[in-house]
Amino acid sequence: MTASSDHEAAAARRMARRVADLTLEEKASLTSGADFWTTTAVDRVGIPSVMMTDGPHGLRKQAGASDHVGLAQSVPATCFPPAVGLGSAFDAGLAERVGEALGVESAIEEVAVILGPGINIKRSPLCGRNFEYLSEDPVVSGIVGAGLVRGIQSQGVGASLKHFAANNQETDRLRVSSDVDPRPLREIYLRGFQRVVEEAQPWTVMCSYNRINGVYASEDPWLLTQVLREEWGFDGLVVSDWGAVSDRVKALQAGLDLEMPSSGGRTDAELVAAVQDGALEEEVLDVAAGRMVDLVRKAQARPAVPGPLDVEAHHALAREVAARSIVLLKNDGPILPLAREAAVAVIGVFAEKPRYQGAGSSQINPTRLDTALEGIRALSTGGVRYAPGFMLDGSGDAAALLAEAVQVAAGAERVVLFLGVPAQEESEGFDREHIDLPPAQLDLLDAVLAANPNTIVMLSNGGVVALPFADRVPAILECWLLGQAGGSASAEVLFGLVNPSGKLTETIPLRLEDTPAFGNFPGENGHVRYGEGLLVGYRSYDARGLEVRYPFGHGLSYTSFEITDALASVRDGGDVAVTVSLSNTGAIVGREVVQVYTSLPDSTVQRPPRELKAFQSVELKPGETKQVALTLRRSDLAYWDVRVDRWIVEGGRYTIDVGASSRDLRTSTTVEIAGDDIGLPISLASTFDEVLAHPVAGPALRAALESGAGGRDEDLLKMLGNFPVGRMDGFPLPRAEMVAIIEGAQEG
Repeated sequence: MTASSDHEAAAARRMARRVADLTLEEKASLTSGADFWTTTAVDRVGIPSVMMTDGPHGLRKQAGASDHVGLAQSVPATCFPPAVGLGSAFDAGLAERVGEALGVESAIEEVAVILGPGINIKRSPLCGRNFEYLSEDPVVSGIVGAGLVRGIQSQGVGASLKHFAANNQETDRLRVSSDVDPRPLREIYLRGFQRVVEEAQPWTVMCSYNRINGVYASEDPWLLTQVLREEWGFDGLVVSDWGAVSDRVKALQAGLDLEMPSSGGRTDAELVAAVQDGALEEEVLDVAAGRMVDLVRKAQARPAVPGPLDVEAHHALAREVAARSIVLLKNDGPILPLAREAAVAVIGVFAEKPRYQGAGSSQINPTRLDTALEGIRALSTGGVRYAPGFMLDGSGDAAALLAEAVQVAAGAERVVLFLGVPAQEESEGFDREHIDLPPAQLDLLDAVLAANPNTIVMLSNGGVVALPFADRVPAILECWLLGQAGGSASAEVLFGLVNPSGKLTETIPLRLEDTPAFGNFPGENGHVRYGEGLLVGYRSYDARGLEVRYPFGHGLSYTSFEITDALASVRDGGDVAVTVSLSNTGAIVGREVVQVYTSLPDSTVQRPPRELKAFQSVELKPGETKQVALTLRRSDLAYWDVRVDRWIVEGGRYTIDVGASSRDLRTSTTVEIAGDDIGLPISLASTFDEVLAHPVAGPALRAALESGAGGRDEDLLKMLGNFPVGRMDGFPLPRAEMVAIIEGAQEG
């Protein structure tokens, strides 16, 4: 044992002794907040209070007293691109650097836990909080989310992985039951959480408001204890979302350790009463109090971080991340990058008044704020004219604004038109009603295009929007919400100082009606049925053969890439090693995201046509070629088998497709993968197909059929495949012979 581990063990023993010294009332108080943001101290035994604050794309520490939510009153902090942007970089290393910066800023402000990252799946583009989530795919969410957690916690600050689980809408979010079947729950909605927990061990996991199949997440022992702790090995603290606890005693018994915020002592008294009347074992309270003490111990172990914050360094990182977040959807001509000497018209009020973050509990008070208009003017030598085109609050003379924009556009070589979703249409607390841009903005687009077809559209939005004009404009940049440095980053991408490399982590549909959850969102009467099952996001569009505006994983570059020569092999332990050759065939430095998708033809269970299993962001110089190595974890190839209630890897020859998007697959190979032994019991209620698949009974049944008068009849076996073997007495075998085959297999 090392000196460091000796120190950790000694500290843990001291904390355990502190719990043993606590009164019942003190233990109960430790498991709830002292106020809105801080935990309860027990000064008598030397347990201090610690602070938690909102995240996850920046520190939102309330200024002044910590007894209320204070959404608009927080200390200045770096506003990094929200998850909707960061996820598009497809880069866990970049996310880890952002996490490190978040950890530093939290440590300077003496914050113990920053509440993030949020990795819930983007089930529907209507979810009002999609700007705070990473992807419609659990592999992306898990890998990037783990990077954020590692970065935050490398600075001695805890992360809080949220919102656990199946929290995919804002409508009725404090009560709604997410009714989801076991396979999609495990394979889509829990898989990312599992990866982050197993790879990065966040200090805390935040349970969500909603119910899951009728049970509140805060009161679900299956979720908080069986899955999270026993299956995944989570050893941290479970904290409630703020106000998520309905029944404090049930929640504690289920595995919820800390209720936030304070209830003013009301629910602490409920715990004390429950112990005193025998409804709650005191040992359960001891465990929760011990986890709270351990969290305090971790927070106290962080060395003091000297301030002040290096504002410029963190702003530079925010600008780098913002530029990496931008997705070049279209670039005909190519019309981009802009020439520095071109006469440019900038139109759209977002260029001057950027929409750079979402609304609600993650709203950051930025240390500074760049605008795209300033950034474009700083880089242009050919002159820039600006017209707002529209006003976000509806003020101003709409006709006059439109006329001015047309006049400015007509006199320019290139037009950069900023469009987007107003803040009042997407926020925490409510869901969007549609995915359309405002009519006034679409009218502006039509008028500007008529005046100057050389128009580049820049989008500012927290969730995808419909793009009915995509065929009429030469270039579209999806800029999402880019944080405080997004304006300068946008200008750098427009002029080619940064080559765009972002990729879509969610599909852009042609119509809302095409989206997988349409008709099953947001539910009614307290329930939302996840009727699309496994077919979430690109999985659904591919399975249904639907055209989309832009597919998952799509994103262009100012250079070009070739992906060739895919090879795959199975390593010891079962992971699959995949290599491809990646070449930059263009004239400038660029970055490509190599994406690996798998499929299993003739699978015995439902699967989408292909699923992302690995990715890597790679930078290459012009003419450079690299061999890119990726690993497909065997666990990521598994499906959740409801018959045995566990993960199963199905054996067979898997197809490995590698490309630049889910619908731009460049090279392919196959690999034979050994399957797991399911070990299903068989009986006379089993079907012929199930008995034939059994390793002992199958050969015996085939031998018996072949020795019969009719011989082996494949057509007959196909027809009988779904029949229970005990239902057809005497056909195709005597019942006694069938019973002997079944009993022989059971004995074996």
